Amino acid sequence: MRASILSPIACSLLLAACGGASDQRQYTLQGQVLSVAADRREANIKHEEIAGFMPAMTMPYKAADERQFEHVAPGDLITATLVVVSNGAYLKDVKKVGEAPLEKTPQAAPSASSGFELLNPGEVVPNAQFVDQDGKTRDFASFRPSTLVVTFIYTRCPIPTFCPLMDRHFVAIQSKIKAEPTLRNVHLVSVSFDPLADTPPVLKKHAATLGADPKYWTFLTGQRDEIDKFAARFGVAVTREMNDPLNITHNLRTAIVDAKGALVKAYTGNEWTPDQVLADLRQVAATD
Repeated sequence: MRASILSPIACSLLLAACGGASDQRQYTLQGQVLSVAADRREANIKHEEIAGFMPAMTMPYKAADERQFEHVAPGDLITATLVVVSNGAYLKDVKKVGEAPLEKTPQAAPSASSGFELLNPGEVVPNAQFVDQDGKTRDFASFRPSTLVVTFIYTRCPIPTFCPLMDRHFVAIQSKIKAEPTLRNVHLVSVSFDPLADTPPVLKKHAATLGADPKYWTFLTGQRDEIDKFAARFGVAVTREMNDPLNITHNLRTAIVDAKGALVKAYTGNEWTPDQVLADLRQVAATD
């Protein structure tokens, strides 16, 4: 699986800031460099399984400093130390150990990440059928007349600034909407684009771990193509390798949908904050 798409709409991995030593976890990373950013601070790397942490992935990694990627180029085989802290991750001790031709990107399975027009603010979100964490069939339209905050995640994502950050933001938003009477009509929806792994029991366990109150927060899975089509309308790009459908490439999108089912606003990547969303939700509540 992969945690980010290699395109201009890709979300970036995280800040390359270090946390305290007690917060750090370090892992050996082995892989191939696919591309290096012009400022040498980030590289897209296809790496092997990191034992005890994450399966094989392709994703952009920040460096501790620009010297880490100073002498590497696309095609280089590297080893490095992946440092994971409470609010992100970065690479250090990057060493070139060889080089190999870059593999031709396999033709991905047809995906809804292309050929579907993005929703514009004010447009009604098309209905789609899902299955919630309790195994019940759920139409997206059935959430009306709630105001929704919708995001797209998968539960296996291990990097703190990707899907886990979306979860943490939703935890913070949930606490506010439960406490503010004017926001009691707000409901959170997390849609998994990894239906093979994120079955209803998996989502239910994940929800419980987060302290998600089903009165305010629902997790959805369903048919892969249906999810991809739905997500694409929000700007979520999802692709999967032909020989490994669990190897997912994606970006991040979060959106507010009003009580009538129309898109209010979409947030790109992982730079939005719960306070920003809450401020926008209060404006929506004032006009309802």
